[in-house]
Amino acid sequence: MTKLFGVTTAMVTPFTSDDTPDIDALAQLTEMLISHGVNCLYPCGTTGEMLRMTLAERKAIAETVIKTAKNRVPVFIHVGCMRQDDTIELAQHAVAAGAQGIGVVTPQFFGCNDTEMEEYFVAVANSIPTTMPVYLYNIPQCAANDLKTSVIKNIMARTTNVVGVKYSFADMARTVEYLNIAEGFSVLHGADKLFASMLTMGCDGTVSGCSCVFPEPYVKVYQAFKQGNLAEAQRWQAIAVRFGDLLTNGANMAVFKAALNIRGLNAGHMRKPQLDLNAEQVATLRQALTQLCSESGVSLTLN
Repeated sequence: MTKLFGVTTAMVTPFTSDDTPDIDALAQLTEMLISHGVNCLYPCGTTGEMLRMTLAERKAIAETVIKTAKNRVPVFIHVGCMRQDDTIELAQHAVAAGAQGIGVVTPQFFGCNDTEMEEYFVAVANSIPTTMPVYLYNIPQCAANDLKTSVIKNIMARTTNVVGVKYSFADMARTVEYLNIAEGFSVLHGADKLFASMLTMGCDGTVSGCSCVFPEPYVKVYQAFKQGNLAEAQRWQAIAVRFGDLLTNGANMAVFKAALNIRGLNAGHMRKPQLDLNAEQVATLRQALTQLCSESGVSLTLN
């Protein structure tokens, strides 16, 4: 089964001024990311404002990215919702739309015990063909639920298509536990600052929101690592950290969209209640990015 690897980009969702998904802008974003060398695409996740969209909107986003990508890179659709039935509906839609796989975040907001999380993931994974790979998504600082290693093992014992986990919390010890779940079990990390370090530990890659805005340093990290040049990977990692810090490391997607707009790609607007950056904030961001791009050798404008 297809697995995520390298720079897997968590994509923003552009919205128009009248608060509808901007399909044309999304297609342009997809093309930009592929042309800049990212390895996989991951729409409709946290970076994509998943919980602010209707099911119909999320289906349209998935279809657009899959259609635009044209199998040039794997597209894994994030399908996690507040309701289990909605998650299953989106999972089945991803299969029908031609995605290479899906990601599923833990239940959110309401606390779930280990048994409840196990039953949730088993139900979702078993609702789609056994040939459709599933990544579990653990982001406890946002979802308020933590996916333990023992629970993943239980899930895998009851399914055949759970192939890996996306882990977006900077716990190195837990990451090692995940890496030792089973031979061939795929682990991707979501802490951009640790990308190079996680690769050396054995992770297959990163699921990165910052790479949606500036894919260049993250692609360079992975390329250098695959070539065995760890010094060069660390050099680009240091540059990636600086970009991540300016981009708030994903804490505010409005910064992502403003930065993409500064680079010359229409990333649209935020969906309410979150607001776009104001003119003063955009000017400050532009100045900081201009300086960093000059110092790092990364073009401010997209080529």
